[in-house]
Amino acid sequence: MQAKDQVMKTYGALNHWHSFRLKLFWEGILIGICSGLVISLFRWALHVVETNREHIYTYLKSTDWYWTAGWFALLILVAFVLDRLTKYEPLAAGSGIPQVKGAILGFIKMRWLQILWVKLVAGVIGIGAGLSLGREGPSIQLGAVTAQGISRLFKRTRMEERYLLTSGASAGLAAAFNAPLAGVIFALEELHRNFSVVVLLPAMAAAMTATVISRLLFGGDTIFDFFGLPVLPLEYYGYVVLISLIVGLGGVVFNAGLLNIPRFYKLPIFPNSLSKIVFALFTAGVLGFVLPQVLGGGNTLINEISKTSYPLQALLLLLVGKFIFTMLSYGSGVPGGFFLPMLVIGALTGSVLSNIMISLDILNPLFNSNIIVIAMAAFFSASVRAPITGTILIMEMTGSFQHMLVLSIASMVAFIAAELCHSKPIYEELLARSLQNTARADRNHCEKQRNIIELSVCSGSPIDGRLIKEIDWPEHTLLVDVKRGESDLIPIGDTRLRAGDFLYVLTDDTLAAKLRKMAEGE
Repeated sequence: MQAKDQVMKTYGALNHWHSFRLKLFWEGILIGICSGLVISLFRWALHVVETNREHIYTYLKSTDWYWTAGWFALLILVAFVLDRLTKYEPLAAGSGIPQVKGAILGFIKMRWLQILWVKLVAGVIGIGAGLSLGREGPSIQLGAVTAQGISRLFKRTRMEERYLLTSGASAGLAAAFNAPLAGVIFALEELHRNFSVVVLLPAMAAAMTATVISRLLFGGDTIFDFFGLPVLPLEYYGYVVLISLIVGLGGVVFNAGLLNIPRFYKLPIFPNSLSKIVFALFTAGVLGFVLPQVLGGGNTLINEISKTSYPLQALLLLLVGKFIFTMLSYGSGVPGGFFLPMLVIGALTGSVLSNIMISLDILNPLFNSNIIVIAMAAFFSASVRAPITGTILIMEMTGSFQHMLVLSIASMVAFIAAELCHSKPIYEELLARSLQNTARADRNHCEKQRNIIELSVCSGSPIDGRLIKEIDWPEHTLLVDVKRGESDLIPIGDTRLRAGDFLYVLTDDTLAAKLRKMAEGE
């Protein structure tokens, strides 16, 4: 679609805002159906390969050595395939969430069809081979590129496409976790960064529809088995604060590990990308014999530690093993996320702390699972810096809907702990590094194109309370519309902007980041 046509269609949407929002709602339902089917295929394929992997290691432990040698030879072949796939489509590598975030913000251009099939195939192969990677990040990207494909099919504008990308991401997380509310909140809090009705409606429609598809195919059970979780008494809330602080520091360490693992893979023993993947897969092969619990995403491990009494030494071994192996797996660059492994590490941290507290006779063993759930929410909040998402996500994944207060406290305290340590939100930092690494790759980096972008004026930002004519707008920028609630304001020089206003600015994509900083006050 030509740039002039893009702008004219966007003007049309702004002038017919009510019908535009309804159209997005119906498109959200369509995206939810398509994304739900894609993510369900992904979940089914992962279940098949992970179940077979367990059978393979059980067989290898009781058979002749040459079968084991053949398995490691197969891992080399898997590494070669993964290396070729990631080189064919670099934006399919890793979690996928930073790439989606960059596409929504206008920093990255995704080739939706290539990413769709590469992420699907490579994700199944890599996670199936045992790498400590999760399905949730890839599911979010699969949902987003499915939405992008629908947008391209119907020739939507770039502004509308960003709303649809957010909806697809929401559907992806909802279908992956059976958590529709968390899908919506994550997409709005972490990816789109505002809660306007125009993005909320399609995101909710997509998430709810994708969850219905997922539950029709897989049932309505929660991802983690924490049914009948008792309510934590108020006298333990002081310990909750202490636990959240400790777990929050663990989230800081986790982020530092992810951001610095590339230094390890720059050692001379890794001359190319293939050698990194071979090393990670060989590590998985060894762990399959000595510590199989740390392979794959790890949701079964969370269920095990919540129901089985592990000695402290075993929990520490699992925690260290899962942490190191997750770093090695993600650092290899294979398609797959750290979303679920992050929750597993948080759960293991909580289990270690619970074990210590029980041994010191300051915690009733009845509340062991409570500490595990609290630690997961705190770890997520410290790493991602999305406390609302963390609270709702853990509630939906565990079915612990009576524990909103304690989970909110844990998320808030862990968030503050990470802030005090000056740790950066992991997905934002990964996006920033990705943009630096691809700055010379013009086909992946955003191009200088005219587009109308949406900005949300935040309280205390540089433009809050100022007249339009008083604002030092970047060159080649035109404010075309201001929406305040259900009202449309004419953007003349004497119009005073207020917190909560939504601005629609005609500019080129390279100025999007600067304009968002002006509106959000970052």
